[in-house]
Amino acid sequence: KYECFLLKNSDGFVPTEQDPEKLLSTTDIHDDLKEMLDSNKDSLKLEAMKRIVAMIARGKNASDLFPAVVKNVACKNIEVKKLVYVYLVRYAEEQQDLALLSISTFQRGLKDPNQLIRASALRVLSSIRVTIIVPIMMLAIKEAASDMSPYVRKTAAHAIPKLYSLDPEQKDCLIEVIEKLLADKTTLVAGSVVMAFEEVCPERIDLIHKNYRKLCNLLIDVEEWGQVVIINMLTRYARTQFLNPNMNVSTAGPHILYKEEKEKKKTEATAIVRRKPYVMDPDHRLLLRNTKPLLQSRNAAVVMAVAQLYFHLAPKAEVGVIAKALVRLMRSHSEVQYVVLQNVATMSIKRRGMFEPYLKSFYIRSTDPTQIKVLKLEVLTNLANETNISTILREFQTYIKSNDKDFVAATIQAIGRCATNIGEVRDTCLNGLVQLLSNRDELVVAESVVVIKKLLQMQPEQHSDIIKHMAKLTDNIQVPMARASILWLIGEYCEHVPKIAPDVLRKMAKTFTNEEDIVKLQIINLAAKLYLTNSKQTKLLTQYVLNLAKYDQNYDIRDRARFIRQLIVPTDKSGALSKYAKKLFLALKPAPVLESPFKDRDHFQLGSLSHLLNAKAGGYQVLPDWPEAAPDPSVRNVEVPEWTKCSSREKRKEKKADKPFYSDSEGESGPTESADSASDTASGSESGSGSEESGSGSESEESNEESESASEEDEEEEGKKKKKNVEKIKARKPVPESVQMFATICKPAWLNMQFLLNPLPVSVPQTIVPSGNLKTYELLHRITGEGLSVEYCFSRQPFSPDPHMVAVKIQFTNSATSEAKSLHVEDAKLQSGMRIKEFPEIEVLPAGETVSVVMGIDFCDSTQAANFQLCTHTRKFFVSIQPPVGELMMPIFMTENEFKKEQGQLMGMNEITEKLTLEEKCQGEHAIVQRVTTAANLSRVPCGSDKEFAGKTVTSGSLVLVSVVTKENGAAQLTVNCEKMVIGTMLVKDILQALTQ
Repeated sequence: KYECFLLKNSDGFVPTEQDPEKLLSTTDIHDDLKEMLDSNKDSLKLEAMKRIVAMIARGKNASDLFPAVVKNVACKNIEVKKLVYVYLVRYAEEQQDLALLSISTFQRGLKDPNQLIRASALRVLSSIRVTIIVPIMMLAIKEAASDMSPYVRKTAAHAIPKLYSLDPEQKDCLIEVIEKLLADKTTLVAGSVVMAFEEVCPERIDLIHKNYRKLCNLLIDVEEWGQVVIINMLTRYARTQFLNPNMNVSTAGPHILYKEEKEKKKTEATAIVRRKPYVMDPDHRLLLRNTKPLLQSRNAAVVMAVAQLYFHLAPKAEVGVIAKALVRLMRSHSEVQYVVLQNVATMSIKRRGMFEPYLKSFYIRSTDPTQIKVLKLEVLTNLANETNISTILREFQTYIKSNDKDFVAATIQAIGRCATNIGEVRDTCLNGLVQLLSNRDELVVAESVVVIKKLLQMQPEQHSDIIKHMAKLTDNIQVPMARASILWLIGEYCEHVPKIAPDVLRKMAKTFTNEEDIVKLQIINLAAKLYLTNSKQTKLLTQYVLNLAKYDQNYDIRDRARFIRQLIVPTDKSGALSKYAKKLFLALKPAPVLESPFKDRDHFQLGSLSHLLNAKAGGYQVLPDWPEAAPDPSVRNVEVPEWTKCSSREKRKEKKADKPFYSDSEGESGPTESADSASDTASGSESGSGSEESGSGSESEESNEESESASEEDEEEEGKKKKKNVEKIKARKPVPESVQMFATICKPAWLNMQFLLNPLPVSVPQTIVPSGNLKTYELLHRITGEGLSVEYCFSRQPFSPDPHMVAVKIQFTNSATSEAKSLHVEDAKLQSGMRIKEFPEIEVLPAGETVSVVMGIDFCDSTQAANFQLCTHTRKFFVSIQPPVGELMMPIFMTENEFKKEQGQLMGMNEITEKLTLEEKCQGEHAIVQRVTTAANLSRVPCGSDKEFAGKTVTSGSLVLVSVVTKENGAAQLTVNCEKMVIGTMLVKDILQALTQ
């Protein structure tokens, strides 16, 4: 890619004012480049490398510069280093000895902070084809497979087939790496690792089971090359795991009699099984549904891959969708047309109906190359039936006038095939071909003769006139195949032309020595047949022909003559066969069946090179047959952690346990009820997302609709309660209003979890962390807001209208002398993917009063600010809310065993570990828990040997696991495991700051 980038940016190739061609053609250019590469200035090295890459792009040989270039692989300038690796990837295989000398530098490059350098180093290392460095390559691939960068992991997948071809004994180790990379969730890696799987272990179908659904869902976002590879692999996978959707369900009729009762029972049982309606596996349907949109891809290979998948896997009723896409590809280049038409020709034999509406798309243009014309003829012939044959034959009549002789010959053969397949037009076609016999072009006449010969075999007695007409053509036609066909016809049906046949033999005997071998063999056959049917007239002619053949230069002709002489001319030495000579030569022969050359090609996978060549190519994977019984579908089920399966009944129990505990402190303010209803909604949405993962998309959509409707009702009730709360706040003067609102609503969600897991007696209220731990941020200063001040905090409560949004508690205080009206949000300017749910409009806020509302923001798992306008009836204020990374998550319940299991699955690039020293006041367990949960909205894992915390991101539900292991003298180790590496990195910084400040 970088090389292509350089080619496009040609400004930097040749900075001098000389002509580039002359500059690159000078003899001393390499010496100049070597001097520039040896320079101490990075600018000169960069210029030299640009010129060298330009030479490679132009096809010039730059291999003698390898020693000078490879020295610069350790250059600190990143741009120079990138170009050096571009060069080394090109020449590492040719200069292996020199490349080996720099292998330690390549190994250092694998640890470079720049992902492009790490990937390039691995690419160069895998290009050195020397068995001695196999262990180094193996280690490098394993490390790269765990790299944080998906680009490096993709390069690791590319290196796997290279190492396998160098040392096949490494197969078991490579399969482990492939298994690890198959579990990768990034689209960049998917195509490359499936290609590695196909090259190294295509028989290990068990590696695909757990990743099947993920690959189906990622398919739409994978790059085009990867899409083709994955679709072809999934086609073969589906043929081994699902039943044939077009299976025969015919049953035995009641009229059949059975001899034994036992056989009768067996047959009835079989009939019942067959009578069962076919039900498509949901995973089979998932594959068809997710590949269908790719029929609109701009890439012809992707469209072709989806077409072959539908042809091999889809029910007959659904295959028709691919026809339009394939016809669209025929407007592309001739090379693409050729491949597409090869496949259409094969499809049209078995699925003729789906291409019939597009018949005119296969009409031939004068500008089409010959091979395209021939393939279109093939398709038109396959699509011919009683309704459209007249249209097709009119087209064929036009094609016969073409100047392309090969195309004309193919058209005549196509007419013959139409006549063979459709009996109603056989006579019409035959008469048309006979008219072609008077054509001036000898090749047209010759091809017509060959086709007529095949048609006459079907009804020879009705067409003796045509045979006579063809006999007269022997004087004019010189094409060997045509002459041989005429002689075969006359000999085969000599009884229908008894007067003409001997005369034809006489003429052929005269020219026997000058004829081609194929014609001589037919002359000998004609003589033998006439000798057996009309020996009086042809005995001497036959002996003459056999004598000529006896001394022919071709041994086939000599052998044929000796054999026939012994067979038809009885002598004392003649064997028993001579009695049956007439039956042998004049036996009734079946009429030839004119079949399409594409008839049996569908046993090769469509779109493959083997199908194109009609021969098995190297590396071709055979398309498996459908299984008779469906394999176990549960092998594709992915284990869902138990903590996501919390039932609504358990939630209701938890609510009942909460009420007496919180009722004393919260009174009748109502936020607990709204929080409980929000948690119910959240649990419903979680179950919906879980069902979506298991493959039933419709259920998840229904659950989402239900949760949306429920959330709207909750929102209305919440609005009514808030008005009541404002009135109650006016009546309560002893406690400051702001403290009252924050104490009732902004209670941390992790506290609820903590007391659900470890119930404490009511007599110990001091263990509750005060609500002041929720940090308050200023959104609008009272001076800027002309008396209106606005503060916000992240309430850490589920946002009931949408569980994928972060709940933000906003408090309005009117310090002005006049009331504020129509407080609402407008003109939200959000980053891509972010969403906002505005709070209900506050109609009136009297002077000196305070009111709180909740709004929801989907930060899309990022710390980017949400910008919007806060409006009153007179002014608009631009404000923004930026979340700390710890507020982007929500606590989840998890046992210690589950925590360890999930932590083990999030190793490598998903794990970040930092060492720290705790101050004395922060070494206690209570202090650590308080600081960690203040920095991030996580819940404590109960009964954990270490201080362990679990949560998930609000938007995507990605796991976030935190553990703090304390050691002697205040030393500690902080470990964060997160599916999203960016969030993990930011969270480590925030927790470190919280623990060390």
